[in-house]
Amino acid sequence: MEWTRGRTIGHGATATVSIATSGLGDVFAVKSAYLSKSEFLQREQKILSTLNSPFIVEYIGYGITRHNNTIMFDLMMEYVRYGTLVDVIHKCGGWLDEFLISHYTRQIVQGLEYLHSTGIVHCDIKGRNILIGEDGVKISDFGCAKRIKNPVEGIKDDGEASIGGTPAFMAPEVARGVEQGFPADIWALGCTIIEMATGGLPWPNLSHPSSLLYRIALSEELPEFPAFLSDKAKDFLSKCLRRDPKERWTAKQLVKHPFLEELSNMKKVTNDTAGSPTSILDQGIWSFIDESETSYNQSPTDSTLNSPSQRLKQLSMSSGLMVNWNWEYSWVTVRDSEDNIIRPVQ
Repeated sequence: MEWTRGRTIGHGATATVSIATSGLGDVFAVKSAYLSKSEFLQREQKILSTLNSPFIVEYIGYGITRHNNTIMFDLMMEYVRYGTLVDVIHKCGGWLDEFLISHYTRQIVQGLEYLHSTGIVHCDIKGRNILIGEDGVKISDFGCAKRIKNPVEGIKDDGEASIGGTPAFMAPEVARGVEQGFPADIWALGCTIIEMATGGLPWPNLSHPSSLLYRIALSEELPEFPAFLSDKAKDFLSKCLRRDPKERWTAKQLVKHPFLEELSNMKKVTNDTAGSPTSILDQGIWSFIDESETSYNQSPTDSTLNSPSQRLKQLSMSSGLMVNWNWEYSWVTVRDSEDNIIRPVQ
């Protein structure tokens, strides 16, 4: 397929994402890395190419090209219009109401149910890796993902990747370095629900990865459940956030939980929340690599807080719950010590 690389819309430690157009005018995203440093991107390509679900970012193809006199490995995917779940949280004033949390959670669970049925563990579920398209949620970024040899047990990997991911969303058994199977994705789902409800991390009072991992691995604590959530929502969280992975519900069980009951006008809510830019470049939806801490700590007079309810939401979160997310967030799973993400050992 002939295509033209456009502007860069995101970048990480080893790869960049660009807008691209085909000879027929189709728009898609290209994730590129130097061929000599494309091990994780090639792994992502191998897994993504086997998946086909409305809840997974669509795979288009891959190729090797020369760009600025350098040989690149390119992974081509659908362009997802409205950015990440974190972008939506920002747009809604810093946190989502329970209606939207239920809506997005249902689709994430359906995506996880599909992945797990095919023997895939995502290993890095979080708001940054959930894209929001016109039709809803798309799980993305499979750089840490791996296959399970025995899907029934869900804990034995194929040796292609060992334990990795984002510290704040790691399950206790992952933080201990014991295993990373399907239940680890369910724990991370619970953490992502807290992220949607608060706009912050599931462990808000710890800013250093080593102390965070120690607490997750060895304490008996659970992340704090947001007080404003309903009993149904808290019960759903309690099924996800159990320290013993054998006691967590599976995605197949969770999709039938009362918290995920179908609600009316779902599509309308999604579209109204995401907005309707006139151009694919109208929103800086891939620019979160360059976001500063202030984007999570806006003052009540910030122009984005354009309603009394949003101002109250922001004020309610100014009592120490917000922390610097920079050490653990980027669009691509960064695996070097500088960004404090666990590097899978080959």
